[in-house]
Amino acid sequence: MGYRFGYYDGICNTVQMAACPLLGANQVGYEPTCYARNIEVRSALIFQMATLIIDIIALFMTVIMIFHIRSKYTAVGRKEMVLFFYLYFLMTILDFITISGIIPISSVVYPYFVAGYLGLTSAMCWCLMLNGFIGFQWAEDGTAASLWTFRLSSLIIFGVMYFVSIATFKDIGALSKAHPIGLFIVYFIFNPFCLLVYVVLQIILVVNTLDEYWPLGNICFALVFFVIGQVIQIFLSDKICEGIKHYVDGVFFGTICTLLSVMMVYKYWDSITKEDLEFSVGGKGNVWEVKELLHEDDEFAPYAGQAANTVGHAGVSFANTGSVYGGQGYPQQQLPPQQQQQQLQYQQQPHYQQQAYPPY
Repeated sequence: MGYRFGYYDGICNTVQMAACPLLGANQVGYEPTCYARNIEVRSALIFQMATLIIDIIALFMTVIMIFHIRSKYTAVGRKEMVLFFYLYFLMTILDFITISGIIPISSVVYPYFVAGYLGLTSAMCWCLMLNGFIGFQWAEDGTAASLWTFRLSSLIIFGVMYFVSIATFKDIGALSKAHPIGLFIVYFIFNPFCLLVYVVLQIILVVNTLDEYWPLGNICFALVFFVIGQVIQIFLSDKICEGIKHYVDGVFFGTICTLLSVMMVYKYWDSITKEDLEFSVGGKGNVWEVKELLHEDDEFAPYAGQAANTVGHAGVSFANTGSVYGGQGYPQQQLPPQQQQQQLQYQQQPHYQQQAYPPY
């Protein structure tokens, strides 16, 4: 059975996709000629076990990437980029649920979970494309206008794809599961188009604004991994499945390549965003011991103890104060002997002792 534009029969005959059982002219849907082995756990069949392990790894890696993105407090487009990884995290969860058999295909809620998975996939691609425009300063990143543009537009794309999916599965209106042209266009044309626009924008951004072209390697690797994963999954899945005795199929390799592609997108973003350490917030800064910086024969050695105590009470490093606020933090210079005598006499007067502040 060959590949036809607007039809899923050739694709679903090759690879096991979540939407395949819901498409086709009959009630059974499409089934692949070869798919990975199932395992039985307490009388329950678990499908695509190897792919599920990759999904778990992907969730773990996504949490790490989100943590690192959120920790770069002054990086450009931080809040916009983290939205893409939130969508990928949710998409991976639904992928885990739909391909594993946790929700049976015969369940009445299965089509709605598949529609959610497809909607999140399109919203994720759309969000990544919008991130491609951040470097061109179409709107100031991190502002309400930028963030709500991302959120609302991604929600609209999710809603459109969700409606198209449900309408296709239920034969609502002009959409039909026997000829799912709408679903095909959105999933196989609109989503890759968004990804292609992002790659082109990043190439233009790096070439025109950066002094070095090393980040292009990351974005090119992301594109290569994605293309390889789609080719293996759509065109070679049945051949791989038959060649290795049904242990894994193209879905396994496609999931791996998608994870690698997302990781390279993070690596690319991390390489082009430099955090301004002067204004970054850390849990514990480098606290320098003043006594180690001053020698006994130094001119300011008598003030080392006083400066160290000040650091201890205030919780702020003597040297760090100068680095953050631009000052030097030099200790107070020694007064001439005559002025020292006058200051000592003034401090011994009763009115000075009454106004003195209590200790900490």
